[in-house]
Amino acid sequence: MASTEPGTGATTTETDGSRGSSKVKLARNMSGALLFFYVLGDVLGSGIYALIGLVAGEVGGAFWTAFALGIAVALVTGLAYAELVTRYPVAAGAALYIAKAFKNQFFTFVVTFCMLAAIVSASGALALTFGGEYFKEFFIWPTLAVAVGFVAVLSLVNYRGISETAVSNAVMTVVEVSGLLIVLATGVAVVVMGDAKYEQVVDFKGEGSIALAILGGAALSFFAMTGFENAANVPEETKNATKVFPKALLGGMATAGVLYVLVAISTALVADYDSIAGSEGALLEVVKQGPFGIPPWLFAAIALIAVTNTCLVTMVTQSRILYGMANEDVVPQVFAKVHPKRRTPWVGILFTFIMVVGLLLAAGAEVETLASASVVFLLFIYGLVIISALKLRGDEEHPDASFHAPTPLLYLGLLGNAGLLFYTIQDDPSLLLYCGGLLGVGLVLYAVHRLAGQRTSTAG
Repeated sequence: MASTEPGTGATTTETDGSRGSSKVKLARNMSGALLFFYVLGDVLGSGIYALIGLVAGEVGGAFWTAFALGIAVALVTGLAYAELVTRYPVAAGAALYIAKAFKNQFFTFVVTFCMLAAIVSASGALALTFGGEYFKEFFIWPTLAVAVGFVAVLSLVNYRGISETAVSNAVMTVVEVSGLLIVLATGVAVVVMGDAKYEQVVDFKGEGSIALAILGGAALSFFAMTGFENAANVPEETKNATKVFPKALLGGMATAGVLYVLVAISTALVADYDSIAGSEGALLEVVKQGPFGIPPWLFAAIALIAVTNTCLVTMVTQSRILYGMANEDVVPQVFAKVHPKRRTPWVGILFTFIMVVGLLLAAGAEVETLASASVVFLLFIYGLVIISALKLRGDEEHPDASFHAPTPLLYLGLLGNAGLLFYTIQDDPSLLLYCGGLLGVGLVLYAVHRLAGQRTSTAG
């Protein structure tokens, strides 16, 4: 019996030979090279377009150091993912690792919802970026109004049935990378012409501790490195996953990280610090002050395409997480409802829209606040993944793994995640309110589902 997965167009085949039907396994069509580009495309999202100016405002002209630290912590976290994937090469990711390590259903639900909350927060930050300085190259409209409208349009696209093909993803990735390459070329040009602002590259903000400034910038820049965890959901579709996964994952992350650091250095070499510090369109200033005469509207269009692509993918993911959690009997079954014509999880899409818009209104239109909230959730999850990697090394079910992360580096990564998490919350205590509110929504869903299940059992 063949069935089509709602909203994806993917077909699975089931064989009814007994009470428990067996599904055909996923096709292993992804090579190591394709996996590398999959990781690279996931990480090279629009975070750098949104946050580079905010990171500069935290650190000073030497803000590339913050990107380097954030990338280092992300890479060590990637080591834990690489080891766990070779131990459990199935499509499940962090939720599976934490479930096996802690063996607690409620805790697994909390972690899964934290991932959903991180994605909701990221969508809000990206929506505000869309409505900010890049959009204002075309229309001077209120940022919050544009952001809400942007989320509404993407929700409608999601409702109609969006299918991200390999071709469209490749095109969008090329567009995103082209913008970054323009920045790099601009940096090289000012060096060759003798107009580079070398003093800015080594200049830190005069006030406060340099170390704390770098730590604060690293916490923000970490947002730009997220996305690599999505690769942990495709090992069942990767050829020889246990061998190729570590190299592809870490290689893709490292490549993206090097590109980000070079973009940060180029930005400091080209643009006046005062024009980029705290700006949500800092890369646009690089183009305006560079020697190539590239029309600002053209670069703004590239940035808007990058933001649109990333935000659309994250919003599709949100609704599918709710749909999957409902099918796993974790949240109320209403989220498993599929529109009879569109074949999309319309309840999950509507709920996602409400959550993102609600967070936009509550956050007071602050990109930094929403990005930081997303980072708080992800740092919490990443820390638990590292702990899971250490705990599961004695797992008798899968005693052997083709990749073993250096234990000292895992402990260093755990310390790095904890340090960034602590600093992020300490720097903005209001994040506890936002994160607590989102997590509270999840706990309400869990409680409603449990009560409904108990009533059903009693009625039966």
